[in-house]
Amino acid sequence: MEKITKSDAEWREELSDLAYKVTRKHGTERAGTHEDFPHAPGTYNCVCCGLPVFDQAHKFDSGTGWPSFYQPATQENVETCEDRKLFMKRTEVHCARCEAHLGHVFPDGPDPTGLRYCINGVALEFDAKE
Repeated sequence: MEKITKSDAEWREELSDLAYKVTRKHGTERAGTHEDFPHAPGTYNCVCCGLPVFDQAHKFDSGTGWPSFYQPATQENVETCEDRKLFMKRTEVHCARCEAHLGHVFPDGPDPTGLRYCINGVALEFDAKE
């Protein structure tokens, strides 16, 4: 996959303040502050580059206040790395194309994967399936 690279100034110009803070500076939006997403079929794309990263069919209500998915749309579209910020060891999830910080993945999700991709809503754009 060809990577998208832009300057910090370009990202800042293209994104809202919160989307920039979350996706480019590895921030986190407060739980429950993002609008609820539609329940219609569709995909959730990276707000920075438009790459499909999660699918509505894999979304579930985790009760955490953040959109949660048990798997990505495709494994190739998201990457993970170790995150040791805040004196914790977590697994960060980011977009494979533009490296936008999306959220974290935890081993406490439902079947069939047992994973919970806890994603910042501001890092996603919903694309309804026609």
